[in-house]
Amino acid sequence: MILDDVLEKQPFSLAKNAKVQFLTEHLIELTKYHAEHCIAYRHILSALNINLHQIQSYTELPFLPTRLFKEMELRSISLSEVVKTMTSSGTSGQTVSRIFLDRPGAAMQTKVLMRIMSDFIGKQRKPLIILDTEAVVKNRQMFSARGAGILGFSIFGSKKIYALNDRMEVDIGALKDFIDTNQGAPLLLFGFTFMIWVHFVLELERTGIKLDLSSAILIHGGGFKKLSDQAVSREEFKMRLNAVCYIAPENIHDYYGMVEQTGTICVECEKGCLHTSNLSDVIIRRSEDFSIAPFGEVGIVQVVSALPRSYPGHSLLTEDEGVCLGEDDCSCGRRGKYFHIFGRLHRAEIRGCSDTYANVP
Repeated sequence: MILDDVLEKQPFSLAKNAKVQFLTEHLIELTKYHAEHCIAYRHILSALNINLHQIQSYTELPFLPTRLFKEMELRSISLSEVVKTMTSSGTSGQTVSRIFLDRPGAAMQTKVLMRIMSDFIGKQRKPLIILDTEAVVKNRQMFSARGAGILGFSIFGSKKIYALNDRMEVDIGALKDFIDTNQGAPLLLFGFTFMIWVHFVLELERTGIKLDLSSAILIHGGGFKKLSDQAVSREEFKMRLNAVCYIAPENIHDYYGMVEQTGTICVECEKGCLHTSNLSDVIIRRSEDFSIAPFGEVGIVQVVSALPRSYPGHSLLTEDEGVCLGEDDCSCGRRGKYFHIFGRLHRAEIRGCSDTYANVP
């Protein structure tokens, strides 16, 4: 099965055996390609004494730590082919990852992102409320993974409004006008978890104002690290969102993704589980020996993706802790592995789209 064939299928349709066969064949080919086109990656494989002819499954392929992209320039294309350089989020003084994309790679990421998201929000663009301030995309000094995320998800909006003004206050009047103008139409909301909590939920609770967003779907990301520090669980996040604007909990979808594998994000289903698509997978590894942990055992999250061709980011070991719950049998009906993320590993550097925020837009 080739990549083009898989792209034409519904994004969560491959059963385990077919997906294993596809990912194994494709990721071995990608590994060979990157070894031929990226000198640094070739040296890494040589140092690890990897014999690709002996690999029987993609789970046996070497993985790179995501932190390596902070330390090295890893690309499998010439500088003249680079059309976009993406950087990870990071607080002041932190080194950021740099990911290099060529034109075909950038187009493929957008195509796959749209196919994955259409399974949760439908194929038609919807009126979009961005739960952030427009300043974050207008001011290039502030532009980061947060701004890139807003621009990336803006493609799903038929028209859009920013819910916060430049002072990070909810613009109640503009929001009510937007909701009234689009009355009866399904709305789409997008934002980063911590921003939504601090500047939307808590603000509406403080003022006692309620908005009717009962027809809306919310997509949010950036992690729960800061919220867990405030003892706010995923369940409470959804419950209090529902209380201030009537969004059904099953229409609130977290997503898990990273700049090092943009495009193949994992989205939370209606049952509260993150899902891998046909083009990606997660593997949970034990910290003591990196062996594969069985379903139900917490460990380090490895992510694989069929997309990265301009840089060797197809098999990565993250600094996140998670657990795989099962495969092909989630009650939401989607195939593929489904899992939970618990947050950063102890002593791992804290970063994330929400973590870049420090009391300023």
